[in-house]
Amino acid sequence: MNAQIVVENLKCHGCANTIRKAISQMDGVSSVEVDVEEGRVDVTFGDPKSLDQIKAKLLHLGYPEADTLHGIGKVAANAKSFVSCAVGRMS
Repeated sequence: MNAQIVVENLKCHGCANTIRKAISQMDGVSSVEVDVEEGRVDVTFGDPKSLDQIKAKLLHLGYPEADTLHGIGKVAANAKSFVSCAVGRMS
């Protein structure tokens, strides 16, 4: 199965590195491509149930699916993305 997930807070290649590394380590995921300019994560995976887990992992990293969070949740995700971005730049 393939999915294109448009995410928020994806700003640079540090963000992309963090996303690529974290998602590719998930069970059942066979490929991950991150398009920084489009703010999109393209994922290939085996089990349809994996999509919810992938989206949850993206949220945990600070890159929620676009237009799903508002208010405090959006602020918290934005803060998490800054940390994830910094980690991605160092790796």
